[in-house]
Amino acid sequence: MKKIWSLDELKEHISKNEKTYLLIYKSGSELSDCAFNNLSANNTENVIIADVNKVRDIHPEFGINTVPVLLYFEKSDLKNVIKGCQSVDYYKSLFENTYNTNMFVEKPKKRVIVYSTPTCSWCNALKAYLRKNGVLFVDVDVSRDQRAAEELVRRTGQQGVPQTDIDGQIVVGFDKAKIDLLLELK
Repeated sequence: MKKIWSLDELKEHISKNEKTYLLIYKSGSELSDCAFNNLSANNTENVIIADVNKVRDIHPEFGINTVPVLLYFEKSDLKNVIKGCQSVDYYKSLFENTYNTNMFVEKPKKRVIVYSTPTCSWCNALKAYLRKNGVLFVDVDVSRDQRAAEELVRRTGQQGVPQTDIDGQIVVGFDKAKIDLLLELK
């Protein structure tokens, strides 16, 4: 992937290439780092990148107000905008043209909070499963956060961990089927 530093540099690049992908991201952001890493795992010779911390004239030109976002150009025409972090396989299929880029529909990201303790093997298995599936989550260690532990017992009547809050719905234990259903993983 090649870094660019200005809108003029972008225009020059897309005028010389049949297809161009531009990742606009914010370094240090978890979601942006996810997109950057998943893109990097593929053949990214026609991907250019612009960090909004350093490049300020590109995103306003295209009405971009959230990152990460992958812009797809054919010649100088913007053809598609893909928001968020996608899986390595999604990006691979995109570059191999097995996805129709005009048919992409972004799924809204779910708010996921995992209540756990460091010594809980099911908690660690659950968090590893979420990471493997690219699910961003907040991990609350109830062994160190007494208020969170009390609030969890008040909400659910349960003291055990793990407990997962997915957009307000609580899953007690590592109930993979229910988690998959709520997160639309399978």
